[in-house]
Amino acid sequence: MATETHGAEEGGLVFHPMDQFIVKPFLGEGSDVAWYTVTNATVWMFLAVIATFLLLVLGSSKRSVIPSRMQSVAELAYGFVYKMVEDICGKEGVKYFPYIMTLFMFIVCSNFLGLLPTSFTPTSHFAVTVVLAFAVFITVTVLGFVKNGAAFLGLFWVSSAPLALRPVLAIIELISYFVRPVSHSIRLAGNVMAGHAVIKVFAGFAALTLVSPVAILGITAMYGLEVLVSFIQAYVFTILTCVYLKDALHPSH
Repeated sequence: MATETHGAEEGGLVFHPMDQFIVKPFLGEGSDVAWYTVTNATVWMFLAVIATFLLLVLGSSKRSVIPSRMQSVAELAYGFVYKMVEDICGKEGVKYFPYIMTLFMFIVCSNFLGLLPTSFTPTSHFAVTVVLAFAVFITVTVLGFVKNGAAFLGLFWVSSAPLALRPVLAIIELISYFVRPVSHSIRLAGNVMAGHAVIKVFAGFAALTLVSPVAILGITAMYGLEVLVSFIQAYVFTILTCVYLKDALHPSH
């Protein structure tokens, strides 16, 4: 979460909870951002990649019967995602486990790093979550046609419904399919953004003596909730990816 300015103006408290989501140059002053500018968003995304590497690669580099804390976390994350992929997609989906594991770890590390003071949360931006969601959407769609050919279109044809309703349901299913990346991305960014904004609102009121204890209590409660939300949103994004992958592998199911 990025820092923001609190102050009094004409006897009132002024704070801007949405300022923490502004993308700006990581070094130097000003707000002009070009395609080559190193921004706070790119730096914290890079740190999320480094955190993923350290946890999974270094955590498992010196495996032992009695695991270290890092090895335990790496093994738990690996087993958790692997079982999710296997249960939803079946044995055929296990070959795509590395991609899904990478998604999960990047999102969960970005979310948790975003809870550090003065940090920035990349997953609070639609520009980041839309890229992740469209990557899943395009990958799953291409895979569906490669694996099944024209039979992949059977995903939109509800053969169990009455014949007269099937064309209508096919249109609804088609619209629902193309809305997937939108809902996939908005769900993650919206939840992360909302939680951080609420924490900032409580932080703004913490400067007022009369309500300071209540505000601090609110910050503590919201921070604890955001720790839970950070994991849950990574889990939801990943499990939806597995569901979409299952549709591509088994469109008739």
